[in-house]
Amino acid sequence: MTSTLRDWGAMWKQLFVKNEGDLFNRLWHVMNEILDLRRQVLVGHLTHDRMRDVKQHITARLDWGNEQLGLDLVPRREFSMVDPDDISVTELYRLMEHRHRKKETPAPVSTHHLFVHLKSLMSSNLGEELEVFFFIYDSRENRPLSERFFVKLNKNGLPKFPEKTERQCTLFVDLGSSDLRKDVYIVVHIIRIGRMGAGEKKNLCNVQYRRPFGCAVVSIADLLTADSKDDHLLKVYACNTESDWSQIHDNIIKKVNSRYNLSGSNTGLAVALQLLHGDIEQLRREYMVLFTRGVSITKKLGFSDVIMPGEMRNDLYMTLEKGEFEKGGKSVARNVEITIYALDADGQILKGFVAVGSGEPGGDEYHTFVLYHNNSPRWAEQIKLPIPVDMFRGSHVRFEFRHCSTKDKGEKKLFGFSFVPLMQEDGRTLPDGTHELIVHKCEENANLQDCSRYLKLPFSKSNLPGNNQTVKGTKESLWITSFLCSTKLTQNGDMLDLLKWRAHPERISDSLSKLKEIDGSEIVKFLQDTLDTLFGILDESSQRYALKVFDCLVHIINLLQDSKFQHFKPVMDTYIESHFAGALSYRDLIKVLKWYVDRIIDADRQEHIQQVLKATEYIFKYIVQSRRLFALATGGQNEEEFRCCMHELFMSIRFFLSQENKSMRPITHTQAVFLQSFPAVYNELLKLFTVREVATFVRETLGSLPTASQPDCPLEAVKLHCIAKTVDSQLYTNPDSRCVLLPVVLRLLQAHMQEQRDLVMCAHILTCMLSLLKKDDTDSSSSEEVDLIVESVLAVLLRTILEVANRPQPAGPTLRPQVQDVTGEFVSCLLALLRHMKDKHYQQLLQRFTSKEDLRDFLLHIFTVFRILIRPEMFPKDWTVMRLVTNNIIITTVLYLSDALRKNFLSEKFDYKVWDSYFCLSVIFINQTCLQLETFSASKKKKILEKYGDMRVMMGCEIFSMWQNLGEHKLNFIPAMIGPFLEVTLVPQPDLRNVMIPIFHDMMDWEQRRSGNFKQVEAKLIDKLDSLMSEGKGDETYRELFNSILLKKIERETWRESGISLIATVTRLMERLLDYRDCMKLGEVDGKKIGCTVSLLNFYKTELNKEEMYIRYIHKLYDLHLKAQNYTEASYTLLLYDELLEWSERPLREFLSYPMQSEWQRKEYLHLTIIQNFDRGKCWENGILLCRELADQYESYYDYRNLSKMRMMEASFYDKIMDQQRLEPEFFRVGFYGKKFPFFLRNKEFVCRGHDYERLEAFQQRMLNEFPHAIAMQHANQPDQTIYQAEAQYLQIYAVTPIPDSQDVLQRDGVPDNIKSFYKVNHIWRFRYDRPFHKGTKDKENEFKSLWVERTTLTLVQSLPGISRWFEVERRELVEVSPLENAIEVIENKNLQLRTLITQCQTRQMQNINPLTMCLNGVIDAAVNGGLARYQEAFFVKDYIMNHPEDGDKIGRLRELMFEQAHILEFGLTVHEKFVPQDMRPLHKKLVDQFHLMKSSLGIQEFPAYVRASPIHFTNGSPRVGRNSAPNIMSPDGGARVVSRRRSDTLQVHRPLSYPAVNRYSSSSLSSQASNEVSNITGHSESSDEVFNMQPSPSTSSLSSNHSASPNVSSSAPSSARGSPQLSDKHKHPRENCLSPRDRPCSAVYPNPMEPTQRPVPHPAGDSSLPRSDPNISSPDKVVKPAPSSWSLDMPLSEFNGKCPPVPPRPPYSGSPARTTRSQSPVSTSRSPQKTSVPPFTPSPTECQSTGLVSNSPVLSGSYSSGISSLSRCSVSEASGTENTPTDHVLPNSASSGSDELIRRENKTPPPYSIHERNNPRRQVPLPPSLSLPPNVDAPPIPPKPHQIRRQDTEPRRPEQFPRPRPIPRKVSQL
Repeated sequence: MTSTLRDWGAMWKQLFVKNEGDLFNRLWHVMNEILDLRRQVLVGHLTHDRMRDVKQHITARLDWGNEQLGLDLVPRREFSMVDPDDISVTELYRLMEHRHRKKETPAPVSTHHLFVHLKSLMSSNLGEELEVFFFIYDSRENRPLSERFFVKLNKNGLPKFPEKTERQCTLFVDLGSSDLRKDVYIVVHIIRIGRMGAGEKKNLCNVQYRRPFGCAVVSIADLLTADSKDDHLLKVYACNTESDWSQIHDNIIKKVNSRYNLSGSNTGLAVALQLLHGDIEQLRREYMVLFTRGVSITKKLGFSDVIMPGEMRNDLYMTLEKGEFEKGGKSVARNVEITIYALDADGQILKGFVAVGSGEPGGDEYHTFVLYHNNSPRWAEQIKLPIPVDMFRGSHVRFEFRHCSTKDKGEKKLFGFSFVPLMQEDGRTLPDGTHELIVHKCEENANLQDCSRYLKLPFSKSNLPGNNQTVKGTKESLWITSFLCSTKLTQNGDMLDLLKWRAHPERISDSLSKLKEIDGSEIVKFLQDTLDTLFGILDESSQRYALKVFDCLVHIINLLQDSKFQHFKPVMDTYIESHFAGALSYRDLIKVLKWYVDRIIDADRQEHIQQVLKATEYIFKYIVQSRRLFALATGGQNEEEFRCCMHELFMSIRFFLSQENKSMRPITHTQAVFLQSFPAVYNELLKLFTVREVATFVRETLGSLPTASQPDCPLEAVKLHCIAKTVDSQLYTNPDSRCVLLPVVLRLLQAHMQEQRDLVMCAHILTCMLSLLKKDDTDSSSSEEVDLIVESVLAVLLRTILEVANRPQPAGPTLRPQVQDVTGEFVSCLLALLRHMKDKHYQQLLQRFTSKEDLRDFLLHIFTVFRILIRPEMFPKDWTVMRLVTNNIIITTVLYLSDALRKNFLSEKFDYKVWDSYFCLSVIFINQTCLQLETFSASKKKKILEKYGDMRVMMGCEIFSMWQNLGEHKLNFIPAMIGPFLEVTLVPQPDLRNVMIPIFHDMMDWEQRRSGNFKQVEAKLIDKLDSLMSEGKGDETYRELFNSILLKKIERETWRESGISLIATVTRLMERLLDYRDCMKLGEVDGKKIGCTVSLLNFYKTELNKEEMYIRYIHKLYDLHLKAQNYTEASYTLLLYDELLEWSERPLREFLSYPMQSEWQRKEYLHLTIIQNFDRGKCWENGILLCRELADQYESYYDYRNLSKMRMMEASFYDKIMDQQRLEPEFFRVGFYGKKFPFFLRNKEFVCRGHDYERLEAFQQRMLNEFPHAIAMQHANQPDQTIYQAEAQYLQIYAVTPIPDSQDVLQRDGVPDNIKSFYKVNHIWRFRYDRPFHKGTKDKENEFKSLWVERTTLTLVQSLPGISRWFEVERRELVEVSPLENAIEVIENKNLQLRTLITQCQTRQMQNINPLTMCLNGVIDAAVNGGLARYQEAFFVKDYIMNHPEDGDKIGRLRELMFEQAHILEFGLTVHEKFVPQDMRPLHKKLVDQFHLMKSSLGIQEFPAYVRASPIHFTNGSPRVGRNSAPNIMSPDGGARVVSRRRSDTLQVHRPLSYPAVNRYSSSSLSSQASNEVSNITGHSESSDEVFNMQPSPSTSSLSSNHSASPNVSSSAPSSARGSPQLSDKHKHPRENCLSPRDRPCSAVYPNPMEPTQRPVPHPAGDSSLPRSDPNISSPDKVVKPAPSSWSLDMPLSEFNGKCPPVPPRPPYSGSPARTTRSQSPVSTSRSPQKTSVPPFTPSPTECQSTGLVSNSPVLSGSYSSGISSLSRCSVSEASGTENTPTDHVLPNSASSGSDELIRRENKTPPPYSIHERNNPRRQVPLPPSLSLPPNVDAPPIPPKPHQIRRQDTEPRRPEQFPRPRPIPRKVSQL
């Protein structure tokens, strides 16, 4: 009790934590109750009975709590725990089963009771007292089933005696199950006491009458659904006609509406009704309050279904049915009232014996209700006369009839009477039934006190003499119905004749014959008297009446077999023991019984003989008792004679039993009848014979039964029942007799079990037999008994368990428990038998097997059965005690049998099947849930270890021992047993692991000997590890133990190197699987799950080459992506599987969720799924490529329907690209440092693709939420080794800028921004991060002299986006950018931004001009305050030029860019003037004035020719024209001007580091940043230290993120603007997801930043890399002779009319209406809001870097991202815009001559989303065919036939650009 409460206490607290409040509170109350009861037990002052009750309460509560908490079921006997070792296993099973069944199914109840509590009658027209009668009524038979319950109500409708609850409450008892029907009703009759008419005035007289008031009815079936004592409000109905009152309840039930109506709209009877179940004693215990406060008992009419012997009843029920009366001289009918009296023989009124109902005490008289003016009244009123038996003789009942006057006097006048005597002169009572009584007339003053005067008169018309016609003819009569319920009086004359046989000897024969016709209830009333009579007749006239007396005795004995009278068997037993005196009867009884047995064989009809044999038990009881009385009286005379008679009797019995069924005589039925009653005779025979003699009788009798009977013969089942009763009997319990009976019992049992008949009974017999075997028996008889049972039953028992356990379960749920019971009982028998077997028994068992085959079959059977026994479903979940006993017996048996296995099935006799069965059993044994002690509470674990030890370790040692014995046969179990043994080693038991892990070394060694390698071992280990660890098995300790033990074992092996490799591989796999399992736990974030799955997937692909596992994890990763709505990543993931398949017709098996189908069908399905996900992820460019590939397949098969759908889908993707917006994601570099991170993250750095609208702060917060224990590092420096080795988690996060690999699409003119923006952030392998620093002495006046930039380039293992949102960094590159190069880069970026904004403004792509206004203001206003002048001061001074002679060309380039910026600004102001709104004119004027100041500060009067030629044509120095540009755009003659620009080696060194520092705005409002964006650009940082401040600062917008620059670093530029104008969301492209082939990076926008060692050789001015507009003109000519421009900034705006505008609109094109093209310098893009933490680029003197003007700005993305390359004509060579472009390779669109269109048409330039044209020297990886764009092939004039195309060798596959590697051997035919 104490330990249980301790366990509960811990679990109770957990309930509170889990918020299971209901169970928490209930358990708290139960625990307190147990503690209170425990105190009472400890005090020790309880009586024996009270102690028993307390223990019962404690155990009930303990069991309830254990069940609720899911704890083990405790076996108990008499409220005490049972030690399993102290009882037989079969007995233990029975105890467990009994408690389990008791818990599951309560026994069905056959007795029911109805509780009624009348509360009140609610009515508006009360005012008189009421009488309410309840009774139960059977509408099917139209009769009441119960007495009436009577309640009196006062004038208010409330109980008259509220203090006496027994007068308001009753229990209708002894209702049978058959009474709970729909047509059984509770009927309520209400009678009022008052005036004759309910509405008449109050009379002066006080005479009151009983008058009908109303009736209510409710069906008992309605109460069956009510769970508790519900209150019912019953409607009360009244008669339409008073004469129908007696039938009103029938009319209501039958709904005869015309005969009744509601007595009042608000009249109702409030009653509580409840059905109770169980016997009355059980109710007294359960509903103690009900009985203590008082409740009346209302009995059933007549006897209950079961009559108890001690029951005493003597009730006469009398019902007044109706009457017929004359008018009596009245003009109207009479108002008749009857008064009833019960009188004794002397004429005295019997006081208190007239009972109306159970609620009120009985009265002296009873008055019926009065029906108004009715001469034929019908009452149907029932009364009960409980007159004692001794007063019955001579008593009678008198009925007095009175007319009730309604006049003022209200007197009642007597006008007649009737009577009926209760007993006839011969002693019989008034017969049951209806009696028509004579109404004798009399006057009011008639003297009825002298009853002797009228008792001589006739009372009933039925018994009048025939000549008394006068009385017969009278019309007045009274009909009554009587019914006697008495245990002492009888109405049967035949019964009385038999009991008085001495008075009439001549009637003995008739009386004996008529006894069989008398009702059984009459016989059992006088059972003792009847038996005395029979044996009296037998003693006096045995010769004459012996047979008839015997038959009567048989009839009475069989009568007691009836369920109604079965409780009278103890009465007969008592009679035999105490009252029977027939000392000589045994002779006659034996003689008659033998006579009947001898006639069986020849008798034609067997029914009577079968009745005789049914009574065998009691006949033998009479025989034995008679003989004992005789021996007692005579001193044991005639003993030999008696024994001789008994032997002769049994010889006759054996003879008739040995007969087989001949002809048509059903002798087998007679044999069956005898066998049913035969076992009951044993105990009687033991009273006269010794145990061995009786056992011999039984053995010979049972042995005489025929053996070869038919299986369907009923005798077979009866035989078994007879055996069962024999085994249960006292005879079998005695060891002396058991050794005699055991052989015959086992023979019959074995026969039945072999034929699988009556298994339930067989199990019961075997259970009883084994229960008698004591565990500690050491005597030889017990040992022989066990040996006999083992020899006879063990083999068949094993076979039976196998067949029963493997039998398919029936569909019906009702049959399952029976099968379960049978299996459980057989199992308990087997366990009990094995438990009793000792060494000697095992030796004898094994010696009996004559051949190895028999032994082999036996071992296979027993091992298989043991595997069945340890199945989880073998026993209920909470039967831990039973499971532990089972396991203990199994391991003991296995230890015995393992010797036999070693001796008989090794070396040349080796048998794989037996050994395999042995090992499988051992593995399953160890892995059982009930043996995993780690999962148990400490107390439970301690108990198990003390009692049984750790059985897993014992079995593990046995496995190791057996394995060592195998020798070379071990090879038979490699690799089959690797998985099972691995599962064993994963059990968290150190000793077991130490024993079992070395087996793997042994396996490796033997496999090495056989094959020269251990590939099989490795493959199996890897396969099983995945499945086992995913089930939750294994831990970090196991990984370390596995590694250390095996490494130690293989130290001296010759194959040590390959062994170490295998162990390392398996260990690494374990690391990843453990991480995967931890990540997959409930509650983990999706990002961690995805990352871990990618790591494991790659491990299977690259290191293990396990294709099937690889594909499984592809689909797991795919499901994770779908769940996280990463549709692009999901597409890439599924593409991994798609690429393993070919367009072939090979059949593929069913795999995962795929059906069996061809490879073509599966690949088609995958393509469609991937396309759908690309569509959902807005990655339409890649969906188009797959659509094309699928369309080609459909076309080759002439599947034009699907081809049409594909083409339409492809077209819809083009529309979506042009029409829908896509967000550009941010990219973040994340470093995971410290040993506490999972293996796949530990000390690695990744680049992650952010979610939509996710900025740096949001990303940082998300990562910290995913790793709540991580510490965020506040700097961007590489961590040292202390961080790497720390037992903690460190996160380092900062934003990085993507570097597209190619500018092909982005530099092409005319490509819409919707297309270009896609390539900026898709297929990205490399990312950049800039960190500014000062080298040398810092100039406080001008920081830019010493401000360098440390540029870190990160290269990933795969491009983003891909199968994950993040990939590991493969390589880091560090480059330092000089201050001059940084200045060039910043000004180039600003120029690009200005050009883009001007172009967008010209082409009306902007909704308003504010962005251009703010950008102009930021540059011009900064110049006034020293913007570009700062660069002049830093780099154009003489000191710098002399100190840095190598930078001459770079200084020239900077000068050109400054002039170019001024020219762009001038043109921008012109455009601005055209579009500026009126309210912004003052600002425009201010800008124009400041611009002139800026020009003068730069010393610019006129722009150089190369600048004037085209102020904003080229964004990156590459001369280009629009795709379809008109020839007259640039010059009057249609030729594009190309102006020479100075080039040098230094310029070439600079260009690869030149990136457009274009700002990308966050989506916050412009107003929130006005101060930042229109402020003075010349602001300096307050201190130089602030430049290196890397602390994050808060963002001004919820959607802006801290990029990579701090505000302090940014403000170090001579500019006060804190950022360029911001855009609203609608001007931005939505972010997009894009396909990135795994095998190679796809084309991108920008080149890789060059390392200093890679800087190219400078080209001369006439180099072939320069663009030429005319092939016939030499390079120098083209360069030196520029054509004059057709326009300039000096022209007034009005002069532009009729001419091409300075920034021309997009030429006509079939795509989007407003598209101007652009080319960008090779800059990677990044998003930079106003307040950022880490500076990605060097600040510009023309713009503030706080927003990081180093990333994609609105001018490059969204509506602002419109290129202006067709307008900019700077003469920078094409080579400057490409990455290490060789001198002899010119990009296709670098030609800008008039022949440009022709060249492009001839070359058929692919569309801008084509991603297969990249020339990337970094990695040559082929593109998957699913994403490659095949070259155009002209279609044949007549398409070939489909079958020709289907053959793969007929038409070769379209050539790929590169051969595609297949990293995994193709095994997909199996998938």
